[in-house]
Amino acid sequence: MRYRHLTTVTLALGVVLLVDVLRVFLPAVITIFGQAASTPAELLGAFAFGWFLLALAAPALIRRVGARPVTLVAAVLLVLARLAVNGQPGGRLQLWLATVGLLAGLVWLAGVAAGTDRPVPGLALGLAVGAVLHTVLDTYRSAFFGDWPAWLASVGVAGLFLAGQARPAPQAGAGGVRSWLLAGPALLLAGMVALSPAVARTASSYQFGLLRSDPADEVGVATVPLFGPAPLAVAVGGFLLAALASPRRGAWRWLGPVALVGGAVLVTLGRGELLLPAVLLTAVGLGACLASAGAADGRGADGARAQGSDGGGPDPTRAAGGGPDPARAAGRRGYAAVAGMLVFAVAAVAYYSAYDLGHPNAGVPVAVAVLVAAVALATRPTPRPVRSPLPPVWTAASAAVLTLLAAVASDELLSASNREGPPETVRVAAYNVRMGFGMDGRFDPDALARAVAGADVVALSEVDRGWLLNGGHDTLDLLAERLDMPYVFAPAADPLWGDAVLSRWPLDAARTRPLPAVGAPTGAQALSVTVDFGAGVRLAVVATHLQPPPGEDPVVQARAVADFAVRYAAGRPLVVAGDLNTEPGDPAFAEFTRAGLVDALAAARPLPTSPADAPRQQIDHVFVTPDLAAGDAAAPPGTASDHLPVAVTLTLPPA
Repeated sequence: MRYRHLTTVTLALGVVLLVDVLRVFLPAVITIFGQAASTPAELLGAFAFGWFLLALAAPALIRRVGARPVTLVAAVLLVLARLAVNGQPGGRLQLWLATVGLLAGLVWLAGVAAGTDRPVPGLALGLAVGAVLHTVLDTYRSAFFGDWPAWLASVGVAGLFLAGQARPAPQAGAGGVRSWLLAGPALLLAGMVALSPAVARTASSYQFGLLRSDPADEVGVATVPLFGPAPLAVAVGGFLLAALASPRRGAWRWLGPVALVGGAVLVTLGRGELLLPAVLLTAVGLGACLASAGAADGRGADGARAQGSDGGGPDPTRAAGGGPDPARAAGRRGYAAVAGMLVFAVAAVAYYSAYDLGHPNAGVPVAVAVLVAAVALATRPTPRPVRSPLPPVWTAASAAVLTLLAAVASDELLSASNREGPPETVRVAAYNVRMGFGMDGRFDPDALARAVAGADVVALSEVDRGWLLNGGHDTLDLLAERLDMPYVFAPAADPLWGDAVLSRWPLDAARTRPLPAVGAPTGAQALSVTVDFGAGVRLAVVATHLQPPPGEDPVVQARAVADFAVRYAAGRPLVVAGDLNTEPGDPAFAEFTRAGLVDALAAARPLPTSPADAPRQQIDHVFVTPDLAAGDAAAPPGTASDHLPVAVTLTLPPA
């Protein structure tokens, strides 16, 4: 393998490993360090950001000790932490292993930056390969995928990475500073939108859902998609083609930045039907901006050029004698790489902490996109662009085909039928799944499925469909596949986070209603669907998650849900279920009984459901109309979430 290919592939594999560790570190901060949401958001953000800030010492360490020994040690620690996390599914040890891996990865990145002046091909390839692998795993993060194929793949990637890292690097030129600065922002935008298979599948579920009946009833909801994450193949191919091809010149060079900022703006609008164009625009625009930023990279160290490495004017990295100063150039690249990752950390904390603190966050992805676009436009390319070490068309086409095959192989098409006619009874469950993370911080969709096994209709709360903060997986799809139940999803906080209803029978007439915020930072909604049992037997189901401000009772939201549910049912049998954040006897609880609904769990109370490891509060409920006889109510024990599920068997009235 030629050296230019080897360095590109080695950098790409390192990016894959670093992203893998990040997919563990970020949710571990929330679910393990965060002590089941009892830790202030400010402290969570400070803990996460502190490790990125600590990495600022890496360039100084590299200058004192040397790039090669520091990079090799950091690479070994990154690999060991990545493999250790693979075998440690949860608990505080997982948090600290991921933290070690993150810090080692940041130091490794600074070391690689010191010796690499053309990072764009490796960075782009690493982000694309990571997207393909995440698609192969159906967004089930490899760090928690402990079967032998995952171990084999992890060891193989780690071995290839270390083998490539062991090769000595030639002297780098003076370029690459701006490209390395964009590494962190590119990782953020790729993980949040552009190259996320979970986001692509969710976008497809808004655009190409299979359970639709009347479009007027479907505004704002997502259903089982026809194509799954297949649109990601277009995003990956377009991203790589734009990143590896020679950048546009003249007025055409504005196309990439405009596409990137436009895609970020579509994300901030918070509408599910705009999610798919946002993914595609952001992917292509991000690739084009990386190509523009890298257009001046790779200049040799022969001292023959009088222009700066990234633009016009004298080059500050040149020594007094006229030749480039390698140490100074290496230091600038190292600091640029760490600064870019600091942008990643600040933006991620600022965006996701808004759902706890309540500050506006819509401008965060736009601000990051504008930063990337500005750096790309400020870079003046060389008269003769340096040739990419990877053929753009062949690489992009191969990656697109692999992504498409992975999407088709990993996705399952879920369907429901009326079977042999309407049943006499139906078992209904409600479960706050906390984005799929248990009390020990482990992401375990199999445990979630076991907790509601045997239910015919399931109402879910706190459903995450691709937040980078939580690892970028589609909890709803993973759970639906394990239960073999189609779903309808309604967004609450944004198009990727909300509530859902799963059913063994067909669903139709889905509607969603936003609930009054009443000062709470996280959005809330009520999702209504109709379960069609056939022969004229139908059941109205409303799933919701009331979100009052801390320490307050959600009376206003409860009243809105009760009114909406009764109007939607229009005299049909009705179920209202979910995490209502109110206990029997509270004013919000009384709003449902005042609307004529009955507590379906009354015979089994007291029935505490939260926290799951030592339940004290009865805040998860199922309300029904009096024509539905309830029995066999239960809250099965378990710690797959921070709540226990509640389930009850309902006897249906005759048609």
